[in-house]
Amino acid sequence: MRKNNQKAERRNKIRRRIRSTIRGTAERPRLSIFKSSKHVYLQLINDLENLTVTSVSTKTPSIQKEIDGKSSVEAANIVGKEIAKVAVDQGIKKVVFDRSGYKYHGIVKSAAEGAREGGLDF
Repeated sequence: MRKNNQKAERRNKIRRRIRSTIRGTAERPRLSIFKSSKHVYLQLINDLENLTVTSVSTKTPSIQKEIDGKSSVEAANIVGKEIAKVAVDQGIKKVVFDRSGYKYHGIVKSAAEGAREGGLDF
């Protein structure tokens, strides 16, 4: 249990360091990722107004059928494409990527690439 706490503390320290430099605005919101053991959550956040512009996750009913039977990396890519589609519909093309202290590989990388494929620029 101690090792898990150390990992969480380390990730939170990295997360705070990243968040001290990254800010989302109305024109360029912050694309934040959170991954649990089963699901991936992506949010577009306007930090100036403390507002979540939109969010998509693997639990979203509209993409649930697409995700069934896929690996978590493939599901993250689908979620990335979906949030990009929603953002482009709202007129958002540019975002700031916030990896939330996770290493940029696997699920995080796949979600970012999916968002880029969907039309977001970061």
